[in-house]
Amino acid sequence: MENKYKNIKYEKKGNLVYITINRPASMNALDPPANHELDDAFNNFSEDPDAWVAILTGAGDKAFCVGNDLKWQNEHGAEAAGKEIDSLKGGFGGIANRFDCYKPIIAAINGMALGGGFEIALACDIIIASEKAVFGLPEPKVGSVPLAGGLQRLPMKIPYNQAMGLILTGRNISAKEACDMGIVNEIAPSDKVMEAAEKWAGEILACAPTAVKAAKEGTMLRFEKSLKDTVGVHFPGFKSHLKTEDLLEGARAFVEKRKPEWKGR
Repeated sequence: MENKYKNIKYEKKGNLVYITINRPASMNALDPPANHELDDAFNNFSEDPDAWVAILTGAGDKAFCVGNDLKWQNEHGAEAAGKEIDSLKGGFGGIANRFDCYKPIIAAINGMALGGGFEIALACDIIIASEKAVFGLPEPKVGSVPLAGGLQRLPMKIPYNQAMGLILTGRNISAKEACDMGIVNEIAPSDKVMEAAEKWAGEILACAPTAVKAAKEGTMLRFEKSLKDTVGVHFPGFKSHLKTEDLLEGARAFVEKRKPEWKGR
């Protein structure tokens, strides 16, 4: 699996998966082949019982991803680009429309995250940014509209007027501005971004993976239903967790005063 892609890299170390957009010459812009590979990669991550956390990043030190490959779109047309995206399970970047993956995904933003690049970062659960990172939805400046979840997710993460200030102007913001707004979890030196992302991943991996999945599923339910319909409800992920070895192991390890040995089942 690690070597079958041309536009991305997929690597698994233990229970941690690294997915890297590998088109630095194009600022990691995504054309249909790259989107299809990312979709396949996230399908693999979602279906692999031994893959518990993923880190998504971009190759090089200039860009995480600058969104849709406008050169490809200009050559083949916007309709063709749209059809390619619609054919993917996870939508743009293999993740924008992926609502059934309850495993944690960390975005390690190593440079520019613009347009669709910003949108796939917003689709992740935790965002770690280089001090040189730049974020924005510049689509209106090129006569387009953000359609990969930015219009919906940004106002969910920050105050409405802050979100609209970015959406309606298409302006870019720095990593510090993004952190101050609450978009970014942590800012790291440019050469320490992956290290910071791995630290967060390590903290998640120290928890029971079945409990983590259930916690993410329960959190996502809050965006679909009312508070009254979600608090105290035994949703599918929680019911599954109640039957796992991890649940028993957590209590046993606590009583025995040792580090738990999670199985993910």
